Amino acid sequence: MAMNIHALKLQDVDYGNQWFDQVENRWDYQNFQQSPAWRSGWISMDCALYRPQDDRVYLGITSFAADIFKAYDRRTGQFVDLGYSRIADPYDAKFHRSLVVGPDDCLYAAQALLHDVDRYWEAPGASIVRYDCTSGDIVKLGVPMPHTYIQALALDAARERLYCLCFPPEKLLLYELRTGASRDLGLIGTYGPMVQGENIVVDDAGCVWTNWSLTRAWQSEAGPDAIRLGKYDPEQERMVFSRHGLPRPDGSYGHAKAESFHNFGDGYVYAGGANGSFYRIDPETFQATLLCTPTADRRSRLSSLAPGEDGAVYGVTGRDGQCEFMRLDYRKGSYEKLGPVRDEEGNALWQNHDIAAAGEGVFYICENDNPYRSSYLWEVSL
Repeated sequence: MAMNIHALKLQDVDYGNQWFDQVENRWDYQNFQQSPAWRSGWISMDCALYRPQDDRVYLGITSFAADIFKAYDRRTGQFVDLGYSRIADPYDAKFHRSLVVGPDDCLYAAQALLHDVDRYWEAPGASIVRYDCTSGDIVKLGVPMPHTYIQALALDAARERLYCLCFPPEKLLLYELRTGASRDLGLIGTYGPMVQGENIVVDDAGCVWTNWSLTRAWQSEAGPDAIRLGKYDPEQERMVFSRHGLPRPDGSYGHAKAESFHNFGDGYVYAGGANGSFYRIDPETFQATLLCTPTADRRSRLSSLAPGEDGAVYGVTGRDGQCEFMRLDYRKGSYEKLGPVRDEEGNALWQNHDIAAAGEGVFYICENDNPYRSSYLWEVSL
């Protein structure tokens, strides 16, 4: 299948090998803040949402300058500033995977962090942001939990609520859109590496899915089976912590971490994890089945999938500048690699963080965390 690929550049700053020579494992948050080249030049594309009414792709962006909300207008071929500076706080570092359409057709988002715990009391915490696409009004509705930031949002439209995946600490919050009330749903992790994946998802029964992890504080490590599957059940009004996790592709003992969760409306929950493997999960039993590992011979990830008009879903496999666009039959677990994500100028997608479908075979890929240059928004047309 032929593809037309364009790298759309909001920022076009190239740092070369400076990352490895000066930055990696050396700089902290303050270093980036004090470097004009990195503070205003480097960005990462973290989430995308296509709104057909205005033919725009709305973008959540990582920025040390707190410039985190833009849109790509497909009619003009230009990036559009959405006025986030009117409400920005210096610690508003990114909309990570937290851009959803509410029941009122407004967009809702929440900020994630870049700063460390030495800034905990200075940073106010994530707010719920509402953006009216018609009027351009943007407002912070309130901070659900002071000093705590939000990595991902999931909308339960029927109950008119947002679920918030927080870090740090790693926990779930519930935010009521009608009243502005919030509720702490509890911890999902306590120490060690991040337990959460890139996003959370609401299943067909209204339950919200995430990873959780054992602590095993009497041991030196939590162990290979520590990361497990869990969900918040709104009917029971409690978290359900299962003992099941994603099976490892090599069949060894333990669980793989779910990096992404997906709901395609067929009653199951799907997940990406384990070097970009793809899984189907029974939402009642928590049993997970490994369906495929599209790229097993090198580093890969499966952080996002977008539905196509042919009934399949589309995403990116690979990472580290060796990425391929693929078509995935999620029912069968079969896939087809359609080709590398690289434009005619030789630019290559570093890695994918989110993807949005715009119809007629057009997809927009958010490139994130490129250590050599500002990340791009990639347009793929089939």
